[in-house]
Amino acid sequence: MSHVATVTALPPLSAQADRLVELGVHDLAGMPAAAVRSLARSAPSSDGLLVLAEPTVAPSALAPLLRLGDRGGFVVEDMTDVDAFAPIDRVGLPSGPGYVVTGIERGDEMSNWTPDEALQRITEAGRTPLTLAEGIHWALQVPGVLERNLCFMTIGSRRRRPDGRLDARTPALWISNGTGRDGRERRGAPKVGWCWARNRHTWLGFASAADRLAI
Repeated sequence: MSHVATVTALPPLSAQADRLVELGVHDLAGMPAAAVRSLARSAPSSDGLLVLAEPTVAPSALAPLLRLGDRGGFVVEDMTDVDAFAPIDRVGLPSGPGYVVTGIERGDEMSNWTPDEALQRITEAGRTPLTLAEGIHWALQVPGVLERNLCFMTIGSRRRRPDGRLDARTPALWISNGTGRDGRERRGAPKVGWCWARNRHTWLGFASAADRLAI
């Protein structure tokens, strides 16, 4: 697997903590602002993405905090169960209130692959797919990671059916064209949506990371 460079450099962890507090993510997580800033200071690596641990912060609450220009983020109308998309078995999340995700890549080189094909390649490369919450955290810190025709799926999260099988949908983040139920007023807005696990999309890569480090 040939890795592409991280799309845009992440801010320092201290600035990321300030951003989460500014957006009110600490309140969503039930954490004092000081605790979020303490996580940033205590992190084992100065590079990476600061994530407040799942499932305390629901994607449905994070998505509206996304912004591109003057457009706020949203979850597509037919994904009312977005918060049921949980980390898959092969994604091990560190315990504790937060952690750092290192070596994030958007996975542009896998555009037009199916999620099933991409997961196999990511795993073979010794990397880990991003979860939906991690993907949203990334776009909160670096809005430019979502570019027209260059966005990404977060196949580290899937919804499991009552019978134990995986739902056929995989979550993704991209930019609305303002068509259909999105509404014209949402053209250019960042959106959380879904794709079929066996389908290909030319504008979606597959976000992955090198590691997750407990704090």
